[in-house]
Amino acid sequence: MSGTGSDAAPSAEVPRSTDAAPSTDAAPSADVAPGIEAAPSADAAPSADAVSRRTALKVIASAAALGVAPSCTPEESAQSAHEALSGFDPLPPSNPLAAGTLADPDLLAPVVPWEMALTDEEVRLVAVLADVIIPADERSPSASALGVPAYVNEFVSASGHEEHLILVRGGLAWLNRAARERFGVAGFPELDDARRREICDEIAYEPSAPGHLKVQARFFDLFRDMTATGFWTTEEGMADLGYVGNVPLPSFDGPPPEVLERLGLSGDDLT
Repeated sequence: MSGTGSDAAPSAEVPRSTDAAPSTDAAPSADVAPGIEAAPSADAAPSADAVSRRTALKVIASAAALGVAPSCTPEESAQSAHEALSGFDPLPPSNPLAAGTLADPDLLAPVVPWEMALTDEEVRLVAVLADVIIPADERSPSASALGVPAYVNEFVSASGHEEHLILVRGGLAWLNRAARERFGVAGFPELDDARRREICDEIAYEPSAPGHLKVQARFFDLFRDMTATGFWTTEEGMADLGYVGNVPLPSFDGPPPEVLERLGLSGDDLT
């Protein structure tokens, strides 16, 4: 899948707190620390499954340090730690230690606190345009199939993104108007793919766009960046790039020759 940014050749397509510890006078139980090798006690004859007082206390202390006291369930310990560390209640279900605020969001259970600004018709147009930029192919689904319209709507609706919202709304309205004036249809979604591309190709690259279409070209540049971000940050999008993430590799042979050639470099330049 090819990618086209604002500096590329013209194209519409983008290829835990704990309870008190047990008293030290209490006899240690053999199941306080299962799996720990028994040690002789000073007060009793050693046995195969006995645990020394010192060993038991070490285990209790270690559990307390980890926030898992024997008298607490893991859920209770996590709840206590969450309240002590963050002061927030109730406990978020996905991440016991994440408060989930605007400044420090719980990224395992994200919540969008603002209202979406785009209308249903605008979201429909976003989906059509996103698929002009990244259509489905043999490697991956289309941009709209991976949630790009919802991503764009969320992004331009956020506080501080008012200029983006104005530009996107204006650009979408222009696409509909251009479709009506040139081809006599109700709007851009009613065009076939070839005619959609014909309109988009005029505004795909700002430096070469006609003077009266510079603003539309800036809209398209912004929209293309949002589409690419929304698409290639999904699991399917990363698979499309061949991105494997932060995983150990047995070896690294360096960049592929075709990448070096495109950059005008050779293997000697990297040593």
